[in-house]
Amino acid sequence: MYSSIPEMFYLICQKYGSSKTAFRYKQNGDYVNVTYSELWDRIEKFAIGLLNFGIRSGDRVGLVSENRIEWVIVDVAIATIGATSVPIFPSTTPKQEEYIFNNCEAIAVVVSNNFQLNKILGVVNNIQSIRHIIVLDNIKVSDEIEISAKTYYSIIETGTVLRTEAMRRQIILQSIGKIKPDDILTIIYTSGTTGEPKGVVLTHHNVISNIEAAAKAIDFGEKDVFLSFLPWCHSYERTTGYYAAFRCGAVIALAESIDTIPTNIKEIQPTLMTTVPRLLEVIKKRIFAAIEKESSIKQKIFFWAIKAGKNYILNKIEGKLNPIIKSKYKLADKLVFSKIREKFGIQFIRFVSGGAPLNPDVNIFFWSLGYRVLEGYGLTEASPVVSVNRDNDFEIGTVGKPLDGIEVKIADDGEILVRGPNVMQGYWNDINATKSAIDEDGWLYTGDIGLITKKGNIKITDRKKYIFVNSGGKNIAPQPIENLLCQSKYIDQCILIGDNREYNTALILPNFDELKSLAETFNISYNTLSELVANPQIIKTIKDEIDYLQKDIAKFERVRKFALLTESFTVDGGELSPKLSIKRHVVERKYSELIEQMYKMQE
Repeated sequence: MYSSIPEMFYLICQKYGSSKTAFRYKQNGDYVNVTYSELWDRIEKFAIGLLNFGIRSGDRVGLVSENRIEWVIVDVAIATIGATSVPIFPSTTPKQEEYIFNNCEAIAVVVSNNFQLNKILGVVNNIQSIRHIIVLDNIKVSDEIEISAKTYYSIIETGTVLRTEAMRRQIILQSIGKIKPDDILTIIYTSGTTGEPKGVVLTHHNVISNIEAAAKAIDFGEKDVFLSFLPWCHSYERTTGYYAAFRCGAVIALAESIDTIPTNIKEIQPTLMTTVPRLLEVIKKRIFAAIEKESSIKQKIFFWAIKAGKNYILNKIEGKLNPIIKSKYKLADKLVFSKIREKFGIQFIRFVSGGAPLNPDVNIFFWSLGYRVLEGYGLTEASPVVSVNRDNDFEIGTVGKPLDGIEVKIADDGEILVRGPNVMQGYWNDINATKSAIDEDGWLYTGDIGLITKKGNIKITDRKKYIFVNSGGKNIAPQPIENLLCQSKYIDQCILIGDNREYNTALILPNFDELKSLAETFNISYNTLSELVANPQIIKTIKDEIDYLQKDIAKFERVRKFALLTESFTVDGGELSPKLSIKRHVVERKYSELIEQMYKMQE
């Protein structure tokens, strides 16, 4: 096992040199290749440039960028000099950036483009620790900026002319040699129930142990080709679709965007993709939508094939296949599934799904199609992978068995506890939160409720904490958002909905005294409260209030649709506990039809 991420990258690059492609990315409409030798040369030059910039071991460096080849170079270069990367989502608001970079006392921030530059410049005067800003795009940075600002290319150039290749190599290898396994590699900020992000501290050993275990469980190697589209700033893709793939000598191709994935799959012919359920759901919906345009005979054959495929997969899992089931599936594959694969542009691919629960029907559909889907489970605090289904050992509806070296047990209240070398060191500068998350015996309290099936697989049954995960894999803490919206005088109570959904919606109980006053102002006549909340002017006013209040939170946290309720929450009605706390599951069950209507409504 490697002792640090830079050591791993250096040795892998030395192993393959210029004989093999490490990354592929689009440039001027075509995919271009970067060999292992070329990659390491750029990493060395950028690392030397950072040292010249005055960045040293232990410094925190922010990284705000979409996936691009420079992300890799910057990430590894930061680690190579012993510094700590603090990557955040490009969608992070300026106020959130201000909090995060103040909290970790970042000395420098790397941003991708002019848009991201302007965001950080808007708050940089409030972040006393920042001394440098680096922009990845080759743009002209205004001389009027008070803080030191350079481009990625100027840093590379500095590293090129400052030292000879031999001197660069000597300096870099000395730097790598000083890195210890327990040194901090990265701090990844994740939403907390208080509304303020918490910095998850992960060491080189945390992440490398997870890389090794994940690579063994999924069983991929140098012949594999990855198509990466999930953000590297998230621990899931960073550990699995980036670090682990690189560790095994696989080719990593960057998708242009989530919209271009079908095209990129045909171009790249990947053998493996890490994904979130949302992508699989969209693909399945598009296939079914296409079938609706076909003749009734073709539709009948299609749905017969779907049934035959499901029967085949479920019986295969149980080891109960017989000649009749096999023959029906073989025919279904010939008539339907092979045709879909042909249109999809690839005959075989494996998906590793994580970040959010995967609908079992979606999972079965892809297995029937001939594409394997291995559902896993993890959390940033665990570097992040805890468990995953294996190719030859899977159980639909579960997240598989723990990775090698990781212990999992179920607490008395059903909470899933995790212990192993992958468990974080704690939350940055937050001793109390760390003690709440990890006990004296090293068990990490995940906040998820689950059980172990008879086959030994983990099954997630509920969430202990209020934090939920949308279908894109983003963690969302509802209470801070609800409290924010309740600042409006027109909103009395609010329940955020969005678990395993594409976007957030809200059930809103208005302040009817204020609403009635508003109706008088607008000269609105009504006979019932239902008529009042259905009035377009009332709806628009509340929408404007919501849009204003949530302007400073990330886009994926914002409420896109809402429904106004007319009945108050009460203890007798079951919506409130004796302590007057809202029982979310009761409210969501009571208004389930209304919730579904919000997601069916056209934008």
